[in-house]
Amino acid sequence: MSPYHPQNRRAFLKQIGSVGLLSTLPAVGLPTSPNLASAVKNRAPLAPNSFYPLPLAHIRPTGWLRDQLTLQANSLSGHLDETWPDVGPDSGWLGGSGESWERGPYYLDGLIPLAWQLDDARLKAKAQKFIDWTLNSQAPSGLFGPATNDDWWPRMVMLKALTQYYEHTLPTREDQRVLPLMARYFAYQLAELPKRPLRDWGKFRWQDNALSVLWLYNRTGDARLLDLVRLLHTQGYDWVAEFTAFPYKDRITAEYLKLDQDQGLKDLALATHGVNNGQALKTGPVWALLSGSAADRLGTEHMLAELDRYHGLPNGMFSCDEHLAGPNPSQGSELCTVVEAMFSLEQALAITGSPALGDRLEQLAFNALPGTLADDMWSHQYNQQPNQVECSLHHKPWTTDGPESNLFGLEPNFGCCTANFHQGWPKFSASLFMTSAEDGLAAVAYAPCELHTTLRDTPIHLVQQTNYPFSGAIRITVSPTAPLSFPLSLRIPAWAAGATLSVNGQPQPAPAPGTFAKITRLWKSGDRVELTLPMEPRLVPGFHGSVSVHRGPLLFSFPIGESWVKLRDRGLTADWQIFPTQPWNYALAAATPSEITAHESEPGPLPFSAQHAPVHLQLQARKLPAWRAEDGVANPLPQSPVTSTEPLETITLIPYAAAKLRISAFPQLPPTA
Repeated sequence: MSPYHPQNRRAFLKQIGSVGLLSTLPAVGLPTSPNLASAVKNRAPLAPNSFYPLPLAHIRPTGWLRDQLTLQANSLSGHLDETWPDVGPDSGWLGGSGESWERGPYYLDGLIPLAWQLDDARLKAKAQKFIDWTLNSQAPSGLFGPATNDDWWPRMVMLKALTQYYEHTLPTREDQRVLPLMARYFAYQLAELPKRPLRDWGKFRWQDNALSVLWLYNRTGDARLLDLVRLLHTQGYDWVAEFTAFPYKDRITAEYLKLDQDQGLKDLALATHGVNNGQALKTGPVWALLSGSAADRLGTEHMLAELDRYHGLPNGMFSCDEHLAGPNPSQGSELCTVVEAMFSLEQALAITGSPALGDRLEQLAFNALPGTLADDMWSHQYNQQPNQVECSLHHKPWTTDGPESNLFGLEPNFGCCTANFHQGWPKFSASLFMTSAEDGLAAVAYAPCELHTTLRDTPIHLVQQTNYPFSGAIRITVSPTAPLSFPLSLRIPAWAAGATLSVNGQPQPAPAPGTFAKITRLWKSGDRVELTLPMEPRLVPGFHGSVSVHRGPLLFSFPIGESWVKLRDRGLTADWQIFPTQPWNYALAAATPSEITAHESEPGPLPFSAQHAPVHLQLQARKLPAWRAEDGVANPLPQSPVTSTEPLETITLIPYAAAKLRISAFPQLPPTA
């Protein structure tokens, strides 16, 4: 057994139970002063963003969020190259003869923000090997990367990684190879695409390429780059048109896609592929920067509305295992889709300024992301289910995936998620604050963090203290080096009716839910903003009249007793099945939120684990014997209301991500039951 990996899950939980997480894991370096250059704004003729993302090192996680990133750095993310050949020394993206397509770029796309968010010298050194090889790999034609393939798609991911790397480095150390490599490559693309157009994955993910082209345009002003964006748009899949009259309203099957006829890379299969849809969420806003279309700018919210209507799940995801799978909460969502949807939301939120996209981003970050990772982060799932009663070797219920789909392991079902999941937490951490188009700051999502940046050449230090999402109290201390007038915008979630806001103890006008509350004033060092977001439980209707229980941005689930059984060792880690140890088939008696009791405690080292969950909800329910599982999968929810003669019980719910076996959508009993 690896020295990095606990002998088993129970031992790991016991190990961290009595002491803080940071004292049980190898230390990472303390943050150094980041590059305080202001965010780069859009050049004409591009439409302006509402907000502009800051370089990733401007924001440092603190509190429970830093614990999560530190745990990630000291588990599979930080040691993947030591145990998985696809990103090991023989990777094609290190000049070797190994995997030379998307896995090296995927890994670097998450490793860079993780390493620089934590200022971890060990992880930076790992990332630098990939960066240096890539930057030195460019051919005279302008193509870069492994010579064994010329596919456009993996280079789209590597370009995302290189833009992050460039922004992370200090002004005196900016790698001068990045911009010339990108300029030469984009000139190559502009000349080559008419002869060798986008295909399969690149065709459906062209918007990621466009993001990097626009990033370079904003730094160089080369008008030919806008011609390239137009060409990518012409050759790329028209996601906006698809969702104008969304045709995929039912569960997609292998037979429908004709996968037995080798149709897996045809447009039908790729248009209904979950990860493609997650990446496509940003397409409308990205293209709107050039098109100027208001409809394009609203494209993300329209796509989400259609996906929610026909494939929505209680955890904020749409079903995709691995193609769109309908609203049954026993269906799954691929981990790659979760992290790509988060990145799309971060980009779309910056462009549009929509507070609703911030609500959805938090829903994914606090539920779907940690819900598919083991407590020790040494294993993950390919597919997660809101109603997940067993993680074992079964073919049900997946549309097109295999029997290992919901196991926890190194690379269950397929290794793309092994390479790609690393971007979720660090990119979310780096997106908590953005600058606004009017030279202010905006809190677009909430978690404990510290910000160093500049506004109009004035350095600003901002500290956000909070246990959010587990409680609703948020304190922000603003400290410019000299008094400075600017607007501070605070996202008020749509669920936060009755939120209160004060500055230096003085009440401010009541902020409206679903908006940004803007405070414009002359800020002085030590000014204190206090925001309280009421955390009242909410009952949200769903599939077959079922109900899910939410509080703030968190979804709550009934935690099913878990028996973890090792399937096989996998180098430094292992693959696991999980079997239930207790009944799970409950129907809720609660008809109103007032019948739900909440209990809060201080977040511990592992807030997304069953043993350390800092919030519990209690409510009444009855077992429903007729609702059963087949082949390890909960049958579709019976149509509510349902009846049961079983005794009334008080059951406890915990945050969705803390329960690796769980029920998250419940049948409802009649109000008098």
